[in-house]
Amino acid sequence: MKQQTEIKTLKEGKFVIIDDEPCTIVSVQHSKPGKHGAAKARIDAIGLFDGQKRSIVQPVDAKVYVPIVERKTAQVLSIAGDVAQLMDTADYSTFELKIPEELKDKVKQGEEVAYISSMGKMKIQMRT
Repeated sequence: MKQQTEIKTLKEGKFVIIDDEPCTIVSVQHSKPGKHGAAKARIDAIGLFDGQKRSIVQPVDAKVYVPIVERKTAQVLSIAGDVAQLMDTADYSTFELKIPEELKDKVKQGEEVAYISSMGKMKIQMRT
């Protein structure tokens, strides 16, 4: 799911969709309007699920899509290699997710983990 907003309302730490990928905004820079043009904004962001750096430059009044990112918890049912079978603690649905390299020693069977879900993709995340 996604919603539309103007570029001038975006801030660091928020989310934006660039190249059909939900991203976390790392920096926002505004330029002053020129003699014949509108003020522009440069947004640098990092993909939530692939970790790639992406940038866009658009007028500040242009509209962009913002993903709806849900933070949820799940219980680890089992671990096979680098894949964990999880059960959502809210709706009890089960699914499998790859365990990120930096969390391999932290994800243990029977414990709860946090995960994010957006635009049909999911990823295990550190608890915040």
